[in-house]
Amino acid sequence: MAMKICPFICVVWFISFVLLAKAADDKGLGASFIFGDSLVDAGNNNYLPTLSKANIRPNGIDFKASGGNPTGRYTNGRTIGDIVGQELGQPNFAVPFLAPNSTGKAILYGVNYASGGGGILNATGRIFVNRLGMDVQIDYFNITRKQIDKLLTPSKAKDYISKKSFFSITVGANDFLNNYLLPVLSIGARISQSPDSFVDDMIKHLRGQLTRLYQLDARKFVVGNVGPIGCIPYQKTINQLKQDQCVELPNKLAVQYNGRLKDLLAELTDNLPGSTFLYANVYDLVMELITNYDKYGFSTASRACCGNGGQFAGIVPCGPTSSMCSDRSAHVFWDPYHPSEAANVLLAKKLLDGDRRYISPMNLRQLKDI
Repeated sequence: MAMKICPFICVVWFISFVLLAKAADDKGLGASFIFGDSLVDAGNNNYLPTLSKANIRPNGIDFKASGGNPTGRYTNGRTIGDIVGQELGQPNFAVPFLAPNSTGKAILYGVNYASGGGGILNATGRIFVNRLGMDVQIDYFNITRKQIDKLLTPSKAKDYISKKSFFSITVGANDFLNNYLLPVLSIGARISQSPDSFVDDMIKHLRGQLTRLYQLDARKFVVGNVGPIGCIPYQKTINQLKQDQCVELPNKLAVQYNGRLKDLLAELTDNLPGSTFLYANVYDLVMELITNYDKYGFSTASRACCGNGGQFAGIVPCGPTSSMCSDRSAHVFWDPYHPSEAANVLLAKKLLDGDRRYISPMNLRQLKDI
């Protein structure tokens, strides 16, 4: 009996797999591969012995797919990566690489390699003990790449990766906040290394990382710049600023890096045949929300919804003992560091459909169609 049933089941599975692949092909959908830090981490840090974790309540309280249970996302709901994937027709969220279910055909929808505390430079985030930096994240993508070869055959896998799949990179903020600007640990580095030299290191490493992804058949990239990190509730709180003030040095470093990043992406587009690198102007997007928060339906852009300490609840991260606002959709920031889902929805919409002020040389829907 078993001998008769098994071939039947195998045939049914094969047919369903072919139909799945055909449906994806017909709609022009491929995988969404997400790299970066806690802004887009979907749960990789759950599987690391690290001080940077978000798998505790009330994180994820508005994440419908989990029934409001924490997933390891550093926000109350979906990340920008989640929202973009849904809007572009992905039926499932990209699975965290370290999760047990990141196997088989699930990886054809995409894989998330992002890690809270991770950065471009390998030294970034060491205060958290463990985290996945960009070099390790790309090592992990190399493993996924070989798995897709086995699932689709090498020639079909190459087409699937290069023509239909997106590679989004949201990284760089930790290289400043949890490396160059970190008190005590980095003061020696700041004495010996100028901001210009530090940014040079970041750009040099990122050039190598993006080139390595290209060599693994990535072609459609969207790379976010560093947001106004001097305006997050944590920075405002520890520097005892007023509601409408931001810390100057972190923002100045972000702007300096962002200018170099834009030039790097233009350079890579010219030098890597068939590649398209989109520059996502997260800095100006977030600054627009912070400056004109009331215009977008928010009641505050300075106070964290979930956190404790100081005027802006910006010192103690979100957890079970934190105070939480009554209207989460009215806050730009969920916790001392990360945007709320309501803010992420607005940011994602601008990346999907916005003009060149916020994403260039085209938006994400246009990238999908090339």
